Formats: sequence, structure tokens, C-alpha cells
Amino acid sequence: MSDPSIAHKWPLKITVEEGKKYFWCACGLSKNQPFCDGSHKDTDFRPTKYIADASSDVWFCCCKHSDNKPFCDGTHKKL
Repeated sequence: MSDPSIAHKWPLKITVEEGKKYFWCACGLSKNQPFCDGSHKDTDFRPTKYIADASSDVWFCCCKHSDNKPFCDGTHKKL
């Protein structure tokens, strides 16, 4: 599998709702970052499903290289 495209070299803080499903973009091509819009269609990438266990602010990875996907782990600082 090839490397994902880097959408941004910073995370996005999103307020999530408890119990709601979110589909994190893994390919980096979505125009709706950090979430999937189907742009991965012709790639080997698939979105990552995340179900919020509480309503809170979450920092989602946008560099697509985090070791803690779909969350930011600071990897973007090394790219």
C-alpha cells in the first residue's frame, strides 16, 4: 500500500457527540477533512470508523501518519 496524502500538517479539533459514528479519512484526499467523502474510491485506503464514547472535543489527525489513528499523536511535527 502506498503512503496516504498529507491533507494538513496540523490536527483538527472536532466536537463529537456521544454514540455518533464518524468515518475518518485515511487516504488524505477527502475535501471534508478529517472525515471521509469517498475520495478513496480508486485507492487501497478505507476510512476508519470511530464511535464517540462521550461528547467532547477530539483532535483528529490530518497528516494521516499518526500511530494512534484517527487521533493526532504529533507525528505531523516530524513531516
